[in-house]
Amino acid sequence: MASPSLRWVTQIGVYLAASPYAFAILFLYGVVWAAFATIDFHGVAVLVVWFMTLFIQRAEHRDTQAIHATLDELLHAHSGARGNLSKLDEEEPEDIEKFREREHQKG
Repeated sequence: MASPSLRWVTQIGVYLAASPYAFAILFLYGVVWAAFATIDFHGVAVLVVWFMTLFIQRAEHRDTQAIHATLDELLHAHSGARGNLSKLDEEEPEDIEKFREREHQKG
C-alpha cells in the first residue's frame, strides 16, 4: 500500500480537481487576481490553461467512473471472476501497477 503522504495527491486529483467546486475556486481566483493586479495576456492564458486542465480532468473522471461501473457490472455478472478486482480502483496507482506486474508474471 502506498504511503499516506501520497494518498492525498490521489484524493486531490479524484475528488477536488474533478469537482464543480474547482471551477468556482478558479473563477474566484481570477476575480481576486483582477482586483489586486492587472490581468494581461499572460494572466488570461494562465486562467484559460487552468480552466482547460480542470475541464479535461472532469471529463476524464467521468469517463473513468463510467468504465469502472461497467467493469464492476461485468465482474459481478461473470461467475468465474475474482471479486477483489472490483475494488482495485480504490487502490493507489503504484499499488495497481504492482498488482498488474504480479499478474503479468503469473500469466
